[in-house]
Amino acid sequence: MSLHILVIRLSAMGDVAMTVPVLRAFSLQYPNVKITVVSRPFFKPFFDDIENITFFPIDLKERHKGFLGLLRLFSDLRKLNIEAVADLHNVLRSKIIRTLFALNGKKVAATDKGRQDKKALTKLTIKTISPTKTMFDRHCETFEKLGFQINLNNPTFLEKAILSDEIINITGKKEANWIGIAPFAQYESKVYPMDLMQQVIDELAKNASNKILLFGGGAEEIKQLNQLKNNHENVIVLAGKPNLKAELAIISNLNIMLSMDSGNAHIAAMLGVKVITLWGATHPFAGFQPFHQPDDFCLISDRKQYPFLPTSVYGNKKVAGYENAMRTILPSQIIEKINSNLI
Repeated sequence: MSLHILVIRLSAMGDVAMTVPVLRAFSLQYPNVKITVVSRPFFKPFFDDIENITFFPIDLKERHKGFLGLLRLFSDLRKLNIEAVADLHNVLRSKIIRTLFALNGKKVAATDKGRQDKKALTKLTIKTISPTKTMFDRHCETFEKLGFQINLNNPTFLEKAILSDEIINITGKKEANWIGIAPFAQYESKVYPMDLMQQVIDELAKNASNKILLFGGGAEEIKQLNQLKNNHENVIVLAGKPNLKAELAIISNLNIMLSMDSGNAHIAAMLGVKVITLWGATHPFAGFQPFHQPDDFCLISDRKQYPFLPTSVYGNKKVAGYENAMRTILPSQIIEKINSNLI
C-alpha cells in the first residue's frame, strides 16, 4: 500500500522518544508507506536511522509561530502531498493542523491519551490500581484508525553505534561495563534524593570494571553531577559535552541505564538498552513505562507507607507528606538490580 502519512509529535523529549519504537515497527512492517514526522528540530536525530521517514522541523519561533504560523505550517506540509495524518500529540496546535487536513479531504486520526483512566489512577485516596494502556499501544491504535495494524511484540533495534574519536576523547574506549545514570527529571517529585543517589554511585564506582556516565544538562545540573562524581576516576560527567547525536551514540553503547521517570529512560529504551527506572509520585501504570522493559525494572516507592501513590501522572502535583516517598527505594535495591542485570 503506497501512502504518505504525516505524523505530529512536537514535544516533550520523552514523549517524542516514545514514538520511535512505534514508527520503527511501522517502517519495517509497511516499507512502501512514506512518513513525514513534524517535530522540533532538536529531535531530528531520533529519526535519522529509520527507513522511509522524512523529518520536517517546525519553526515555532518565527515561520510557524502563532495561529498565522500554523496556517503557514499547513501550507508547507500540504505541498508534500500528505494523504493521511496521525496526530500523536493531540494538543491545540496539532488539532488545528489535522483539522485543516480533514477539511481538505484527508483521513486523520489522533491518539486518545486516556485522561479519565489516568485521573482515576492518581486520585488522592487509598485505592487498588491497575495498568492503563501504554502510550505505545495508544499510538498503535491511532495508526489502526488509518488502516494500519502495528505489531510491537518482537521489536528490532539498531546496532550499537560506532564511537567516534570525538566521543572517545570524552568517554574513553569501552573496556568496562558502561552504566548510564540520569538522576534528574522535570519535576522534583520524580527525582531520587541526591544523598541516596550518591550512595548508589559511590558503591558502583568501587568496582573498577564499571564506568559510570552521568547525564543531565544546564548549569545547576552540571554542578550537582560534579558533586556526584565525588573524585571517582571511573565516573564521567557527560552533561554539556556531546551534542544529541553523540549522546545517542553513547547511550546505545550502555550496558544499562538508571533513570528517573524521564526522557532519558525513553531514549535508552528506544535504543534497546536495559533501563532501570525509579518512580516517586508517578507510576508505570499510567502508561509511561519505558518500551520493552520488564516490570521488575521499575522500582516503585512503597505504596504501603504512601497509599495514595501514584499522586500524579506527570509529577507536577505535590502532595503534603509525600515528599520523602522515594526514600523507600533503598540504594541497596538499586545496586542489586543493576549488578544482577549487567551483561
